[in-house]
Amino acid sequence: MNNLPIDVIYEDNHLIVVNKRSGDIVQGDKTGDAPLSDIVKAYIKKKYNKPGDVYLGTVHRLDRPTTGIVLFAKTSKALTRMNKMFANKAIEGKTIIKKSYWAVTEQKPKNKKGTLIDYLRKNEKQNKSYAFEKEVNGSKRAELDYFITGSGDKYHFIEVTLKTGRHHQIRAQLSNIGCIIKGDLKYGAKRSNKDGSIHLHARLLEFMHPVKQELVTIIAPTPKDALWQAFEKMVKR
Repeated sequence: MNNLPIDVIYEDNHLIVVNKRSGDIVQGDKTGDAPLSDIVKAYIKKKYNKPGDVYLGTVHRLDRPTTGIVLFAKTSKALTRMNKMFANKAIEGKTIIKKSYWAVTEQKPKNKKGTLIDYLRKNEKQNKSYAFEKEVNGSKRAELDYFITGSGDKYHFIEVTLKTGRHHQIRAQLSNIGCIIKGDLKYGAKRSNKDGSIHLHARLLEFMHPVKQELVTIIAPTPKDALWQAFEKMVKR
């Protein structure tokens, strides 16, 4: 890893995928903290002994307290094609992007599995999204599928597959049905996690490679804490 604080879980000449830690920011913001994009550039520069600037395009983002898969493009061609793929979701009726997340919640959804459809409106000042049953001014349609993987003594384990990609979508939609993600104070959790994380993990990403035209499936290991380990055991049963 060249002593850099990143966990690279996939890399080729066109793409690089990192398993993001809680607290890492994907791109620079007003905090001035070093973004993950700069750290990945430094990793590439050192690993391949590249002179000058390193090209790196950010394909998608994760919230700062969220962990899991973040995909970057190492060439402008790969970035353009991946951006188009993420925007279109499917070509000729074939799904080309699948994004699944794991969430640990304080309450359990009424049904074991289901689909949530809301209209989310972002409040810029609060950096928070609100869910509405019907379209309102400034809102965007949000859809996800969920499945309850299992339950422990205090928490419930939910797998979420995104159909759309909206600001804080999973956090807002689960909170809207009373299923607040563990540690997510912004969306109603009673207590924060000690490390400032929330129990939301970008677990799986599946897509057609933008150059090789081969199906790529990436799975990010969960953080090493007791709840995530319990989730892993339930899935493996």
